[in-house]
Amino acid sequence: MHKSSLDKMLAFRKKYLEGRQNVPLLILDLGSLDVNGSYRGYFESPSWTYRGIDMAAGRNVDIVLQDLYSWREIKSASADVMISGQAFEHIEFFWLTMLEIARVLKPDGLCCLIAPSGGPEHRYPVDCWRFYHDGFAALARFASLKVLEIYSQNGTTGYDDGSDIWQDIVLVCRKPVLPKVSLWKEDFRHRLLHKLLR
Repeated sequence: MHKSSLDKMLAFRKKYLEGRQNVPLLILDLGSLDVNGSYRGYFESPSWTYRGIDMAAGRNVDIVLQDLYSWREIKSASADVMISGQAFEHIEFFWLTMLEIARVLKPDGLCCLIAPSGGPEHRYPVDCWRFYHDGFAALARFASLKVLEIYSQNGTTGYDDGSDIWQDIVLVCRKPVLPKVSLWKEDFRHRLLHKLLR
């Protein structure tokens, strides 16, 4: 995990979760396998439960997914916060994963995604995508999530690990609180999209 990404996730925690240390929160981290660092330390609080999610067992992985596009291991509307950094570029069908993020988030739940908008190819085991403002906005809209902010790192900031090369982009969004009928319609829409696009 490069320093630019770590700094951006820490900024998310400070801006959106400061003052909520005594509120019980379930925080899920997609792509959590510790490869040169993880976000876990930023989300340690006696009232918070952090769970790392990945496709293979390893350090910082609490839940191993059998299917990246259908998370049977995680209940719908169970997570207060969903985070993911430096994973989406490696997910072939990321739009299906975004539908799963929306499914497991509670109404009013927060999501923070960090991904590169630049940098060289780096397969792990594949490297498929780079993301831009409009693309992240469209992705949130596709999953019926409300964009709170999107920003990217432009230029050089001097990270000594070479993080600047990735030009990381950040999406912060929220699952809206909707009447039950609207929630049912959104759930039906997401299930239909999932079946059609899989």
